[in-house]
Amino acid sequence: MSDQDRPIQLIVTSGMSGSGKSVALDALEDLGYFCVDNLPPSLIPDFIETIGQRAELYRYVAIGVDARSRAPELSRLTDHLDQIDARIEARLLFLTAEDSILLRRFSETRRRHPMTETGASLSEAISDERDLLAPLEARADWVIDTSDTNIHQLRRQVWKNVSRPDQDGAPTLVLESFAFKRGVPGDVDLLFDARCLPNPHWEEELRNWTGQHQPVIEFLERQGIVMEFLQTILDFLRTWIPRYAEHQRSYLTVGIGCTGGQHRSVYLSEKIAETLTSEGLTTVVHHRELER
Repeated sequence: MSDQDRPIQLIVTSGMSGSGKSVALDALEDLGYFCVDNLPPSLIPDFIETIGQRAELYRYVAIGVDARSRAPELSRLTDHLDQIDARIEARLLFLTAEDSILLRRFSETRRRHPMTETGASLSEAISDERDLLAPLEARADWVIDTSDTNIHQLRRQVWKNVSRPDQDGAPTLVLESFAFKRGVPGDVDLLFDARCLPNPHWEEELRNWTGQHQPVIEFLERQGIVMEFLQTILDFLRTWIPRYAEHQRSYLTVGIGCTGGQHRSVYLSEKIAETLTSEGLTTVVHHRELER
């Protein structure tokens, strides 16, 4: 099926305050979704009509809806979703977390909970919000509990659940660079060790740069062994990604590690993503050490 013949993909993201909805929307934006946060449910019918008329621009859309919309608005959300016509395929992603975790997150960040405006305590606000959102959680296509999840893990969970049909079954490829000295990420599917390659760290003028900077890129691309290593990974992925697709994998994480997670692994992750994106795959790059 051509992309033009497919329904518009609409992901509605909702959930408990403090559960990571903004992170989830960011993750969807990384996948190429046009994202709108805190859209009042009463505006959803007009919004849907607009994107339906401009499908060439709004093929993949995500909206955030939360407790700031209050009960009368939220009560109509499921009705709006059920009444969407065949031009649009709507799904609901709901994020939650344990009460104790939400309490701790709000205490640490000193953010105001949206439901404390009535004078309720934080514990009461969380309880009231959970009751308010219960129908949405029950209606959700995906529920993600973020109690034991950090920001990067949550992004990967979203990518794992949400796939884009325009990839003809090919999984979204996540390239994650990391430092072996800090441990191997726990959720990688394929792992490549770049510590056998020349290390820019030992070039004093390159030490403070990363694999995203031109001096490091030029240094690495002058090394024949680096180019051979890169080509080997690309050939491997081109061969085996279709096999993963045959088993309905929507998400594949490739970990590329080096000693410090700053030069070689970063360069390789960026280059692989650039190359495979140009060949039609959806790729996302995450540099664990650079984001610390």
